[in-house]
Amino acid sequence: MNLLNIWIEWTKEVFAPMGVWGLFLLSFIEASFFPVPIETLLFILVLANPESALFYAFIATVGSTLGGIGGYYIGYVGEMTVLEKMFKREKIDKAHQLFNKYGWWAVFIGGFTPLPYKLFTIASGVFYIDLKKFISASIISRGLRFFAEAILLMLYGQIIIDFLNKHFNLITIVIVVLLIAGYWLYRKHFR
Repeated sequence: MNLLNIWIEWTKEVFAPMGVWGLFLLSFIEASFFPVPIETLLFILVLANPESALFYAFIATVGSTLGGIGGYYIGYVGEMTVLEKMFKREKIDKAHQLFNKYGWWAVFIGGFTPLPYKLFTIASGVFYIDLKKFISASIISRGLRFFAEAILLMLYGQIIIDFLNKHFNLITIVIVVLLIAGYWLYRKHFR
């Protein structure tokens, strides 16, 4: 059994007995430092109690957004010191400019796709992207992800888990590409 599977089993043992509070806590810590995905517990809870699926999605969204704010402050307080030891100031400034220009989209993509969201929360603090933009991108991306998963689980149960296990990465990449293309078309034709 590899390390990630050990962490997943440990997460189930520790957080599942806490129910909704465990989901909130896992969502909070996953957004700032913990390696196990929220879906580990979200799927268990929704399958056990499908009529509460939307409530679970709401709890995961709130917990993840608040945890993301925690990750933002981790980056804001300590990471610039680490970056300055590893990279030249010019490179840091260039990354900062790009993150400020596309920060909302970076947080949205990080929150919606299988990419580690915590990297985007911490980077948002490091490059001090506007906190309101960060929060709005987090709420929208995490909400879309968790509500879509909860609704699909509520409607299709285990079948959708098997489908997502096979195709989740591809689905999210296609959705992100479509969103970026739509945004680009909007900017090109309506600005």
